[in-house]
Amino acid sequence: MENQRLFLFLALGAVLFLLWDAWQQDYGPRPPTPQSTEQAVQAPQADGPAEELPTELRQQAGLAAQGMRISVVTDLFAIEINTVGGGIGSAKLLKHATSTDDPAPFTLLRDQGKPLFVVQAGLRAKEGSAPGTQARFQSRQKAYQLASGEQQLVVPLVWHGPNGITVTRRYIFQRGKYTIDIEQEVQNASAAPWSAYQYTQLLRGEENKTGGLAGQVAYIGGAIYSPDDKYQKISFDEMQEQALDRTVQNGWVAMVQHYFLAAMVPPRGMTERFYSRIVGGDLFSLGMSSPWQTIQPGQSGTFQTQLYLGPKDQERMASVASGLELTVDYGIFTIIAKPMFVVLSWFHAVVGNWGWAIVFLTVLIKAVFFKLSETSYRSMARMRKLQPRMQQLKEQFGDDRQRMNQELMTLYKREKVNPLGGCLPILIQIPVFIALYWVLLESVELRQAPFILWLRDLSAPDPYYVLPIIMGLTMLAQQRLNPAPMDPIQQKIMLFMPVVFTGFFLFFPGGLVLYYTVNNSLSILQQWLITRRIDQTESKTVDVKKLV
Repeated sequence: MENQRLFLFLALGAVLFLLWDAWQQDYGPRPPTPQSTEQAVQAPQADGPAEELPTELRQQAGLAAQGMRISVVTDLFAIEINTVGGGIGSAKLLKHATSTDDPAPFTLLRDQGKPLFVVQAGLRAKEGSAPGTQARFQSRQKAYQLASGEQQLVVPLVWHGPNGITVTRRYIFQRGKYTIDIEQEVQNASAAPWSAYQYTQLLRGEENKTGGLAGQVAYIGGAIYSPDDKYQKISFDEMQEQALDRTVQNGWVAMVQHYFLAAMVPPRGMTERFYSRIVGGDLFSLGMSSPWQTIQPGQSGTFQTQLYLGPKDQERMASVASGLELTVDYGIFTIIAKPMFVVLSWFHAVVGNWGWAIVFLTVLIKAVFFKLSETSYRSMARMRKLQPRMQQLKEQFGDDRQRMNQELMTLYKREKVNPLGGCLPILIQIPVFIALYWVLLESVELRQAPFILWLRDLSAPDPYYVLPIIMGLTMLAQQRLNPAPMDPIQQKIMLFMPVVFTGFFLFFPGGLVLYYTVNNSLSILQQWLITRRIDQTESKTVDVKKLV
């Protein structure tokens, strides 16, 4: 029994270490990224091999500043569109602060600074000119703003080709939505048919991280979805090893990072070609290209796609495209984490505070496993009662381990005690604990969510370490209610465990420490009541025997 319980505590400690290591990887200091050349890739057409096409490279990193920057402000975005290339070079999310200490809007896209992350679009013609990533667009205004009472804002850019082709690129914003419709209308004023395909792509640099043992951090990299293969991550390493080249209908491509993403969603029913490229050695392009479209003289044609640019809000993303909500990745315990998040969201809708929602979720989890925990605590209480007799057996058969173990098993059987019963609460907590960790790590709803007083962000560690220390005290109190190991070395290890766990929890998100503290407190109360009830029952039994 002693070895089994010690093993479980050590296993939980190992899990805590791995989660702490993962947390450090995600939030720890990162080495500076080397200076790179800002470049973009011309995409392959949907019906031809990528290798047949030349690569179009942008000039030096300063090119993004050479065009006019068009300011676009809506209820959700503060965006800058560069007339050189007509792509989105900067995007700030007005509803999301950079941090609890920095109220400035969170910057998702940037064409200056690190890591570079931009949205690009273009057309490629079979013959003649077409607006690519170096094309110079014209705009009638330098600034656009979604006026009060308006539900839609259209930002047009115009490119005039030397061959009678005019392309009007429109960015269409909707109030209250993180989706941006990208529409490219082609007017053919020439005397010959004009054929082209559209490409839209996400270009970003890799964020270097410190190494670690866990390898489980919030994912940063590419992702694609197709009805056949479902959700797939396309990491930067995979892009380095082999370029993506796949034909997909009703899918999407995305660049994913912690809490946020940018995703390209083509029109439903259209077959697109998904591709990836490495640019300049340290930039990664993930995009898609449409089928060829031929526009007759005097006619017009339109290319369309939709861009999702914002938080990994599962409800919002599910309404945009099938499978987009899967970018919220809860890891191997998704089957536990997803319903946990649903219940947590329901509690939040009722109480209006994510901290109290975690408290009520902890109470609910405790209630669900109440009977199982009660059985375990009863076993532990009986084991505590047997401690003097177990000590006597140790003194009597201390030199004969085999005989002592036989006598202990006989004692357990006679008293109807399960020596492993006290291990069950720990086994139950481990998957729930890990699942809640990923819920806190991945759910943007808990980002910068305050609880009470000094706890201003449940997704970040307690800045004053108050909650981890309280958790350590509850763990120590809970340990006092358990039967102590007979082995002196194991006794010292068990006494040291609360200190070790407290050290781990200093760096864990406050919401996770809150869960564990409340869970420990409820366990202490439950175990104390059960132990007291057993003591009272045995006391009455003794009194009855005396009377008889």
